[in-house]
Amino acid sequence: MTYSSKIIKIIKNRSDIGAGTRGADLGIDALEIAAIVKDNHFFNDHPFEDVPTHNESIYNKDKNSFAKRIGHVLEQCTRVAKTIERNVKQGFFPLLLSGDHSAALGTVSGLKAAYPSKRIGVVWIDAHADLHSPHTSPSGNIHGMPLAAALNDDNLDCQINEPLPETLLYWNGMKNIGIEGAKILPEDLIYFGVRDTEEPEDRQIAKLGIRNYMVHELRYRGINTCMQEAIQKLVPCDIIYISFDVDSMDCDMISHGTGTPVPKGFDQYEVIGIINALIDTQKVACIEFVEINPLLDTKGNKMAETAFEVLNEITKTLKKSFF
Repeated sequence: MTYSSKIIKIIKNRSDIGAGTRGADLGIDALEIAAIVKDNHFFNDHPFEDVPTHNESIYNKDKNSFAKRIGHVLEQCTRVAKTIERNVKQGFFPLLLSGDHSAALGTVSGLKAAYPSKRIGVVWIDAHADLHSPHTSPSGNIHGMPLAAALNDDNLDCQINEPLPETLLYWNGMKNIGIEGAKILPEDLIYFGVRDTEEPEDRQIAKLGIRNYMVHELRYRGINTCMQEAIQKLVPCDIIYISFDVDSMDCDMISHGTGTPVPKGFDQYEVIGIINALIDTQKVACIEFVEINPLLDTKGNKMAETAFEVLNEITKTLKKSFF
């Protein structure tokens, strides 16, 4: 894969319909404000595209209690997938800024549609495993389900719900966005910072053998050692997709400006180190930032300011890798 002709394109997906709380759709605006406050011209320096959204669907009565607003989430993920596929084929490097994390299914599905014969490695920097399906989810919030759909694995061994036939019809649609079936293999998925999970996810992680570099391990063993190990695990993959959920960062140290804040997470410099090490492999094909919620930020715009610091630094590394 060559990067010499790549141009970064910012894809803005202002949708939060897969989340349990409203406000992540404003995360992109909060990032732009953070750049303005720093007198940084980041958002003027790159071409961009807005993905159409259907956020008004949050007002609809929803009968899919084990997968809330799933019809509209399917619609939004499909829009994201088509946007990613088209931009990749046009030679752009998609730098996706999304609302809630359900959009990641659209991203990885779009990458797979653009590269159907390539093996995709996924690095999931997050406090949560996002491995639920409508059969196992305790909340019905679809931002906790994108990896189950990408893996095409419902974890029926841990079933606690009986979804409606209509829900399952939409869910099957989600698992087949872009191309039919699984988009990634479990051995090509690596977690960083996952520390807030439910039993069905814990059992799935163990069954599938998914590697999770927890915060304390990264600090004890050192980021360089862990990254060398993770990169070696991804050697069979042709391309890498990085999904960065800001709740992977320590909510007490950084900010509670995200839908599901969790303490004892990374700081921004550790996240920058993880992402930059992956960029240096020359395999990264797409990076996504999700779950900035300024409505929940009790420190002004602190979460977006910190996320922008990460965004700005890793973009510098990306540009160096292109030339």
